[in-house]
Amino acid sequence: MAITFRRRTLSRLAYIAGIALIIRWLFFSSPPKVTERQVQIKEHNFIERATRQDKSLNVQRLPFLQARMGRDERKDIFSDLVSDGVKDYWERFQLPYIGNKDTAPMDAQHVLGAIDQLLSLNGWVAALCPTLTRPFNQHKRENAYNDLIREDHLYYVAIIIHSADHFLVDQLAVIVQMAKRLGTNNLFVSMLDYDSRDSTETLTDLCEAVLTLLGVPFRIRRVPGMTEDPSAAYYPLEEAYMRNLALEPLQELQQKRKIKFSRVIWLKGFTCPNDILETIKISFANEAAMVCGMDWAEHNGFFIFSDRWRTRDIDGDQFRQSKSSSKPDAVPPRDRLGAQRYAQHLPFQVYCCESGTHVVDPAQSYYKGIHYRAGTDFQNISRGETLPLRDPDAACLDSSQAWFCRDLWLRSARDAMEEMDRANGEIPNRRQQHRREVIEVAAHDPFMIGREEVKVKLAGGAVEEVNDKGINERKDQKKKDEDANAGSDYDAMPAEEGGEEVPPPAIGRLSIPNSVFRPARILVNPRCPTTYAGVSHTQLARDLFGDGDDDSVGDTGKYVLEDWEGAPESFVCQEQRQTGGRKATKTQRRLGFSIHEELQRQQREEQQQQQQS
Repeated sequence: MAITFRRRTLSRLAYIAGIALIIRWLFFSSPPKVTERQVQIKEHNFIERATRQDKSLNVQRLPFLQARMGRDERKDIFSDLVSDGVKDYWERFQLPYIGNKDTAPMDAQHVLGAIDQLLSLNGWVAALCPTLTRPFNQHKRENAYNDLIREDHLYYVAIIIHSADHFLVDQLAVIVQMAKRLGTNNLFVSMLDYDSRDSTETLTDLCEAVLTLLGVPFRIRRVPGMTEDPSAAYYPLEEAYMRNLALEPLQELQQKRKIKFSRVIWLKGFTCPNDILETIKISFANEAAMVCGMDWAEHNGFFIFSDRWRTRDIDGDQFRQSKSSSKPDAVPPRDRLGAQRYAQHLPFQVYCCESGTHVVDPAQSYYKGIHYRAGTDFQNISRGETLPLRDPDAACLDSSQAWFCRDLWLRSARDAMEEMDRANGEIPNRRQQHRREVIEVAAHDPFMIGREEVKVKLAGGAVEEVNDKGINERKDQKKKDEDANAGSDYDAMPAEEGGEEVPPPAIGRLSIPNSVFRPARILVNPRCPTTYAGVSHTQLARDLFGDGDDDSVGDTGKYVLEDWEGAPESFVCQEQRQTGGRKATKTQRRLGFSIHEELQRQQREEQQQQQQS
């Protein structure tokens, strides 16, 4: 009897306790305590990692990789006509022939054939590129880029279009050809239509359809101009704005999906696919931050190097506006070594470039926080502002690409010093003993191997250059070539006809020479010409490359530059000091360039930002 009573008592107690817990859970419960481990799992998206997040560019698995932004969806007088035409084509020529899923491959082949036919009709690149002569017989070797293709890199193709319907279809043809070679899952296309006033918007519809059918990831975006009044537009600022917008998917994919691209290809004008592949190969072989092609325009029956605003040789001088058939003493690069390698169709080092299609390594630039920017103290002529008085050493109001090049040189120098800090176990932000770090970098930097060692000594707190072969040769050459210091004066308009005098440099020796710092690897590939509509590409190829029979040069000699020079101590600044759009007047002057002083300025700005925060 007692045992039975105890059992009932325990049962009642358990029953009451259960009811109490249920009431407490329903009415008095507090949020469950989240452990630190749970927070870490949530922050690092552990579930997606455990299921192996897809980091490929597969549009079938990741539909968001194909996106269109800013399209004008408003109906117009042609909307019904286009809709009726599409419906008619589907009902008469497609639907009757679709029997079952077995016909799908035939339908796909039909679409691909139509795309090839469409692009070959209007795209000289797809049809004529294989027939154009090139040095070293690269165009005859089908396996010339097999090694590059097998490496399975990811490539980001960026295009900025501004009323350029005359060659957009040709650029699309280039993308299709590259997708065939590199693979549709290895390519992402960012196409930015910036305030076009021609048929570009319709052609971007065509690009969207073709890329969608081929399975190429893309973002096509249309944005309005920064100002309605062309006289109020400051082109370098517009240029920086457009390029940063075109790179937004690059940053988003890296931040949100951990997808990193090996190279960014800025596609400009008409460039043959094989020339782009070769430029990519040169970029990898030299671990280059940027490799540019060369931009040629037809003028009075011959061809001239056209894009000199953003291009400077390793001495900081503008390229000459040379003919494609110029003699060796009048070729575009003015420095001796650059001219020599140009004549041999070999890549050569420059201070800055952007002529035509160019390839950028994002690991040395965009992924390290470098973005496109422009000067801000320009004159707005639409408001009647007077031209402000500017210091002779004020920052150059030139193109966004020129700013980008200077940032590459500074970033390269900082990277070398920070690597040395980490190797020594020191704090990366320390800059008080900056001069000593520079000397250590010069003496031990692995990227300096192969150059003649730069010997420096400490004298009164400053670093004095004792011997640098590259700088001495450049200075000797400047004494022989009176034109080398004159910027674009070689082919500029005479002063009596309204042209501008460019004074020779009056730059003293730097306390810490630029040659001590790790150089930015910026190259020009003369075998990658970029042209525009109406150009006789066959004649240009013959002017530049002759027969193309240069088999005596080996692969190492073709691609790899073994001796890298430091930045010049000055450069020609061609600047746009006022608004007025792309064709605004530009002036030029020569500015000194000290990497040491620029790094110190950056350090001061970073310290001020830290104090303010």
